[in-house]
Amino acid sequence: MKLTTQHADTVILGELGKRLAQARLERNLTQAELAAEAGVAKRTLERLEAGQSSQLANLVRVVRALGLAANFDLLVPETPPSPIAELELRGRQRERASRRAKHRTPGPWRWDDDA
Repeated sequence: MKLTTQHADTVILGELGKRLAQARLERNLTQAELAAEAGVAKRTLERLEAGQSSQLANLVRVVRALGLAANFDLLVPETPPSPIAELELRGRQRERASRRAKHRTPGPWRWDDDA
């Protein structure tokens, strides 16, 4: 099922629970094994897979144990800076070349010459 904004919260939680259960089964893990690996109670995992409410930290632990934590970038993508902010971060850029400074030709070296 493709999740959309029209779905109720309970439908979305239920679908996420089904997907977690499917990912666990594809890795051939029991609920007890995954719960132990994630550091959560087996009952917490059962609630997550049933689409019931749970703490977000528990979801993160289970998703990490399943090796799917990188997918959180897809869930809530990072907002890129605005073009104005990028320009301000860059600072001033050179727009033209400057005149070349006149180079002084050094004279003969002397022992008492500190310059």
